[in-house]
Amino acid sequence: MLNPKLIYKILGSLLCIESIFMALCLLISIGYGEDDILSFTISIFITVIAAFIMRYLGRHANNSLSRKDAFLVVTLAWSVFSLFGTLPYMIGGYIPNFTNAYFETISGFTTTGATILDDVEHLPHGILFWRSFTQWIGGLGIVFFTIAILPSLVGGSMKVFSAESTGPIKTKLHPRLSTSAQSIWVIFLMLTILCQLSFKALGMDWFDSINYAMTTIATGGFATHNDSIEFLRSPAMEYVSTFFCFISGVNFILLYRFAFNRDVKSLVNNSEVKFYVGVIAVFTAFIMLLLMHSNGYDTERAFRCAVYQVVSFITTTGLFNDDAAQWPHVTWVILAICMFMGGCAGSTSGGFKSIRCLMLLKVVSNEFKQMLHPKAIIPLRIGDANIATQRRVTLLAFLTVYCLLFLFCAFTMTAAGIDNTNAITITLSTLGNVGPTLGTEIGPTMSWNELPDFAKWICCVLMLMGRLEIFSVLVIFTPSFWKE
Repeated sequence: MLNPKLIYKILGSLLCIESIFMALCLLISIGYGEDDILSFTISIFITVIAAFIMRYLGRHANNSLSRKDAFLVVTLAWSVFSLFGTLPYMIGGYIPNFTNAYFETISGFTTTGATILDDVEHLPHGILFWRSFTQWIGGLGIVFFTIAILPSLVGGSMKVFSAESTGPIKTKLHPRLSTSAQSIWVIFLMLTILCQLSFKALGMDWFDSINYAMTTIATGGFATHNDSIEFLRSPAMEYVSTFFCFISGVNFILLYRFAFNRDVKSLVNNSEVKFYVGVIAVFTAFIMLLLMHSNGYDTERAFRCAVYQVVSFITTTGLFNDDAAQWPHVTWVILAICMFMGGCAGSTSGGFKSIRCLMLLKVVSNEFKQMLHPKAIIPLRIGDANIATQRRVTLLAFLTVYCLLFLFCAFTMTAAGIDNTNAITITLSTLGNVGPTLGTEIGPTMSWNELPDFAKWICCVLMLMGRLEIFSVLVIFTPSFWKE
């Protein structure tokens, strides 16, 4: 049985937090004295009023959160956060169309990075900061952030964590989930500060360095310039961006243990990390050689462009330093594979996740062994862990639903008149929370504003489902979910 009062209480608290986020952007607007001051002021007022109404409806709620409540809370939290996140765009007239405003906002919170804005450089600083800030907050999760700062808000927070966290294997640093959440947020904040200081040391101004640091560590991809990181024309900044994108694609629990416990072994010997690094190395070398042969790039430029785009796509960041649409078409296949794979579980990246790809390869390998030795009991090992049969079934079910969803949405867009390449890469991009596509009409340097509204709403749903790993959203639409 659902607990509506508790759901109202949680959503009200989350909206209070969102109004605080907007207040930070208001300070930026006041500091620059631009015309977005009024839009943020009104947005904060509306959000606070809605928060108090929900808190009132949720008064006297008990803190007993069921598993059903957790799934509904997480899906509603991301949807409602995105709904109120449209207010600064719409009230200020920067994105007057609701469909476009919602697309931009949910793309931010899910760290997808797809944008309908053709010219971001004319936007005021407060709005630009809001775009980047939505990605930074969404990087590790809206509800996960709340667990870190308000651990007493939800009873049964582990259920919420399971509904929102990424990857098939959930691990904690501490017995108390709130302590684990706070520890991971410390790493997240430290990486953001280090990235910002690195950009600043290389010549970026304070505003750009903060924005690029937030979207890089969150593997989001929103930029303050139309040409993304390419605008800076700095190989050093591109290497810094590549490094921090790469690090943000690694499991944050392993990063915490490495930074605070000096546990180098668990990071270096982790099977998923080795697979993740190996894939990046092979794909980078392949694209580098192609760019040198087909496009006439020199060795350094070929390596820099190849490693940047491979890391950007596999971590689903979506920043770019070159127009990959002009590369040989075989590189599109490689980058599409990166879009599908994604980074490590427990990171800020999206996609199918490297650990799942590794598990699938192990399942296939075991199947060949089973054919030769029918009576053998062959374990599925990832590192030192033996993967239980139930998790293997869940993996195959996830892959099946992922592929069916991809095929259905790609077919729908193709039937509506969108060309095949765009339909396929748009679906891959939004479902994997990547951002750029590889088509000729909506490529890495183009806006998504050309899509019809119905396609944008499909993309919004795909972005949400990709961020919450599909099942957490789909389960709400099953008849059994609503039965007592």
